Amino acid sequence: MKRRDFVRLVTLFSGVSAVNVALAQFNFGKALEAGKSLLASETLSDADLQAYFDQMAAASDAQNKLAGPQDAYGKRIARLARGLESYDGLKLDIKAYLTPEVNAFAMANGTIRVYSGLMDKFSDDEIRYVVGHEIGHVKAGHTRARIQTAMRTSALRSALSSVGGRTAVLAESQLGDLFEQVVRAQHSQANENEADDLAMQFMKNKGFPASACVSALEKLDALGGGGASWLSTHPSPKARAERMRAQV
Repeated sequence: MKRRDFVRLVTLFSGVSAVNVALAQFNFGKALEAGKSLLASETLSDADLQAYFDQMAAASDAQNKLAGPQDAYGKRIARLARGLESYDGLKLDIKAYLTPEVNAFAMANGTIRVYSGLMDKFSDDEIRYVVGHEIGHVKAGHTRARIQTAMRTSALRSALSSVGGRTAVLAESQLGDLFEQVVRAQHSQANENEADDLAMQFMKNKGFPASACVSALEKLDALGGGGASWLSTHPSPKARAERMRAQV
């Protein structure tokens, strides 16, 4: 792409008019880098995704206490993860956090983390449903779409800082920001239904009782006011339970 096209691209996304007087202070080097980031966010390769999520997973593991092999939660999650080293071409890394939140998440590199608070509430098969649901978000491309959106947002901030002279975001802060936008943001109802359908398929393929999909969602509904963090990112458990019951 030509120099003038990059300038137009970045000024378009930053809201700076090409005839604005602020353009006189425009740092073309930073603008060029931001423009490239915008383009790259549309064409993230599998290797790019792996690298980004590997960094995010490492940062998350460093900030939380992982259940060890001698811990009761560690032993339980290891037992549940047996035979789930991969699924449908996705290599899985399933571990538990010693955190009282009722929560779980997955990343596009196959990282799955289940919180001990959720393990306290759920049966083994209900935890397997949660794992299947999180795999569903990955396999349906929801996490890929989110990180592409997050990368565009990051490029936008870079473009703005090149005009206003703001300090660039630190790499550590970028990782935290990506985690919030990709992992902790609320899923849409359509995404939830798609992930639930894939979780139901996962349960049936593995020979696990499909009824656990329903009972897990009913428990989440009952926990509506009880601090279930998974509800903030995975809403409408009652409606989803009724929908899953029809598929059992």
